[in-house]
Amino acid sequence: MSQLPETSRRSVLRILAGMPLLPVAGMAGGSAVTLLAPTGAAAKAAPTAAEFIGMAAPATARAQASTQVESSMVVTFADGKKQTFKLGYQPLFNTGDQVPDGKGGTTLAGGYYDIHGKPIMDDSAGQPVQFFSDCPDGCNLLNPMPSTVPGVKGNPLFAVVQFEYASRDAKDKNMYGKLPSPIAVLTLDQDKETGALRLVQYHTVDTSKAHGLWITCGASLSPWNTHLSSEEYEPDAVVAASDEQFRAYSQNLFGDPAKANPYHYGHMPEVVVNPDGTGTIRKHYCLGRISHELVQVMPDQRTVLMGDDATNGGLFMFIADKPADLSAGTLYAAKLEQEPGVALDKGGAFKLVWVKLGHATSAEIERLADTLKHSDILEVKTSDPQDPTFTAVPFNGKQQWVKFKPGMEKAAAFLETHRYAPTVGATLALTKLEGVTVNAKDKVAYAAMSYIYKSMSDGKSGIKVNAINAGAVYQLPMKGGQSDSAGTAIDSEWVPVHLSTVPALVGRDLPTPDALGNTADADLIANPDNLKFSERMRTLFIGEDSGNHVNNFLWAYNVDTGKLARLLSCPAGAESTGLQAVDDVNGFAYIMSNFQHPGDWEKGLHDKVKAEVAPLIDEAYRNRRAGGVGYIHGLPQPA
Repeated sequence: MSQLPETSRRSVLRILAGMPLLPVAGMAGGSAVTLLAPTGAAAKAAPTAAEFIGMAAPATARAQASTQVESSMVVTFADGKKQTFKLGYQPLFNTGDQVPDGKGGTTLAGGYYDIHGKPIMDDSAGQPVQFFSDCPDGCNLLNPMPSTVPGVKGNPLFAVVQFEYASRDAKDKNMYGKLPSPIAVLTLDQDKETGALRLVQYHTVDTSKAHGLWITCGASLSPWNTHLSSEEYEPDAVVAASDEQFRAYSQNLFGDPAKANPYHYGHMPEVVVNPDGTGTIRKHYCLGRISHELVQVMPDQRTVLMGDDATNGGLFMFIADKPADLSAGTLYAAKLEQEPGVALDKGGAFKLVWVKLGHATSAEIERLADTLKHSDILEVKTSDPQDPTFTAVPFNGKQQWVKFKPGMEKAAAFLETHRYAPTVGATLALTKLEGVTVNAKDKVAYAAMSYIYKSMSDGKSGIKVNAINAGAVYQLPMKGGQSDSAGTAIDSEWVPVHLSTVPALVGRDLPTPDALGNTADADLIANPDNLKFSERMRTLFIGEDSGNHVNNFLWAYNVDTGKLARLLSCPAGAESTGLQAVDDVNGFAYIMSNFQHPGDWEKGLHDKVKAEVAPLIDEAYRNRRAGGVGYIHGLPQPA
C-alpha cells in the first residue's frame, strides 16, 4: 500500500468535509499520539474516502476475556494514495471504581441511591457495601457547551451515561430490575492536541422528581443536545401489586414494597446537563408506555421513531407539536401489511400504515398516572370470557382479552399502550425491536430486530416470517405527504412507509455450533441491539446483545460499499452497549462504546470456553460484577 508523510489528526480524518477523527490514547500516563500536519505534495492530496478493515473474532482465552480492538481504518486521498490507522480501545472507568466527584473526593461509579439520595446497601456482602451496576448502557457525548467545572486543562466536554441494572448481589442472587437505575453526568477534559478524554467529575443525577428510573437501556443524543434515555419492559400494572421484582424495586427505591406506581415507569426520560456538571431529568409521558429502548429524533426535531424491546412489540412514532420539545404531541403505531411470499427467510417485507393512538401532553398523562389504577382503565382476562365486549389482544407472547372503561381511551392509549394499540388496528407482532437510528441524507431509518421468532414467526399476531434467532437490521424509507389509517394527514416529512431487512445485515443461524460454541455465524451480525449512523462516514455501527455469539461484537457497515467490518469484541458474555458515533467535537470524533455484564454465562453457548475464560473475567471485572465505559481511539501506523 502506498504511504503518505505523517498527516494531521484533523486534515486526514476530516474526510469528505468532515470525516470523523478517532482520537488516540492508551499510552503511558494516558497520553495520546498526535498526527502531524501534511507537508509538500501530501497537503494537496485531499482525503476522499475511508473504510474500516475488520478484525478476526478472538480465539484465545485472554482475548475472549477482554475488550479487543484489532481493526483499522484506511484513508484514501484524491491522488490515489492510502494510509492505514490502527484502532484501539480506551476505558474511561469500570463500574465499582472510585471516580472523582469534582469536590476533591471520590464517588462510586455506577452506585445506586434511593429516592432520598441515600446509598442502597448490599447486606449480602457480610459487611454491607453500596450496590453498583455491572451494566452501563446508553451513553452520549454532548456537543460542546459552557462549563464552570474546575480542573479542566483542555476543552471541557460533558457526557451522560446510564446504568441499566445490576445482575446480582455479592451472593450471586438475581437482582435484575430490583434497583432504581442510576444515571450520571461525566465532565471530561478533552486534550486540545490529541483529543484524548480524561474524567474530571462524576455526578449522579437526582431522579426523585421523575419517581426514579426503571431499567434504563439505550439512549440517543437529541438534536438540541440533551440525553434521551429509556425505560424498557414496562411493569405490568395489572399484576404489579403481587410481582416480586416490582415490589423489590419499590422497597429499594422508597423503603416500601407497595409505594411505587407502575404507571410512572415505561416512559422516555430526558436529561439536561448544566454548566456545573450536574443534570436535571424529566420524563415524557406522552410517547406511549412501552418497552422503550433507543429513540431517534429525525432532523425536523419533531418526529421520533422508537424501539420497543418486547415480544408482541410494535413500531411506534411520535410527532411533537413543537420542534425540540417532546412535552406534547401525537402518538402513532404502525399496522404492518405483509407482502405475501416476499423474503420470508430474510425477515419479510411490509407496507406501513400508521394508526393514530391519540394526542396528549406529558403533564396530562402524568396526572392520569398519578391518580388512576389499572382497574379504572380496563378489565383484563387471561382466558376467553366468551363475551363479545372483550377484544382478544396479543400481550407479551400470550393472548389476553381486554375491555376498556368508557371515557378512558386517552388513558388507555398512553398508559396501556401495548394493550390498546392492537384494538385500534396496529400490529403488535415484532420481537425485540431494539435500537433505531437515521441516515438523514438518504432519508432511511434503521431498526435492530434482535430476534426474529415467536410472535413474528408463529402467525398468531398478524405477520408470519421464517424464524431467525440471530435477528437482523431492518431499513425504513421515509417520506412526507402521508396520511394515517383514517385518512388524516400526518404532519411530518419523516414518516416510515416500508419495512424490510438490509440483506447484508441478516444473521445466520448455524445448524450445529461451531468449534467455539457459536450458534450463529461469527462473521455476520447476530442479535443486533445498539444502532448509530455516521453521516460523514456513511457508516452504520451495530452493537450486539447476542445469545448466539460467544463474544459480542461491534460492527461497521458502509451503506454505499456494502462492506461489513468487525471493529471490536467484548469480553465473553458481555453485551456491546453505549454506542454513539460522534462526527465532530472540537475537530475530533469518537465512537463511544461500553460493555455490560461480562461473564454472563449461557449454558451451551459458553461451555467450550468458560473453564479458561471465567477466571480471567473474574480477575478483571470484580468477579463479574463490573462493566466498562470507554471509547474507540485511532492510532496512526502507516502500513
